[in-house]
Amino acid sequence: MKSEIDEARDFAGKEIDCAACKYQNLQKQGKCQLKQACVKDRYARRIDRFFDWNPSLANDHLADPYFEARAVAAKHADIFRLPAMLADSDETVRWAAAARLPDSYLLRLRDDPHREVRIRVASRLDDAGLVSMMNDRDYYVRTMIARRLSPSTLPMMINDPEPEVRRTIVRRIDAAWLMRMAQDKDPGVRLEVARRLSDEQLGGLQQDPDWRVRYEVASRIAVSRLADMQDDADPLVRDVARQRGGNVKALDGSAPIVKMIS
Repeated sequence: MKSEIDEARDFAGKEIDCAACKYQNLQKQGKCQLKQACVKDRYARRIDRFFDWNPSLANDHLADPYFEARAVAAKHADIFRLPAMLADSDETVRWAAAARLPDSYLLRLRDDPHREVRIRVASRLDDAGLVSMMNDRDYYVRTMIARRLSPSTLPMMINDPEPEVRRTIVRRIDAAWLMRMAQDKDPGVRLEVARRLSDEQLGGLQQDPDWRVRYEVASRIAVSRLADMQDDADPLVRDVARQRGGNVKALDGSAPIVKMIS
């Protein structure tokens, strides 16, 4: 039984007829081969191989009815033909064209209806271009922007509505902004802040409502400031505070406060 990948069919599912193909002469020249290198095939890699062997024919297929053929043709076509393809109906084709054009053309796709195109655009734009996309409707696009913006520009995004975006910002923003973001309503954002703060700056988070933040604080804050955390409502926070505080007391000759674990 033949596997589907062994079949030679076009994008509409019809069997490919080489005798009716306008490129049948190429087969005699070794520049076209059924199930290997065929512009009519539904598999992109076979189309790609066809244009690898016949790059001069790519311009003729920029309006092909099959989007894969147009997208692969865009990889081989003359570059001056590509700007018009940024308006193609298929996102795969639009990005295939944009990938070969100078970055200035990417601005045309910053409002592309397909998120994957906008994500790829954000992966290439410079700071000026990224600023124009900071209010993108998709959180993952904004996350990509937060990953690439210069740290000095990131403060413009600290009020982003999506916690994941703000967590990304905390990891990269200049340290001078961390204390402001320590008041964030999302505990995951505050935890990222705590991880970046110096040990000396952690005191402001000792009463944080989230136990994970307090645990980070109790693990690193100066031992002299642990007294208030040794009776924390969370057992893990209490344990680390008492163990750290107790170890220092032991050095002073005092009995350590250590929670016994059976």
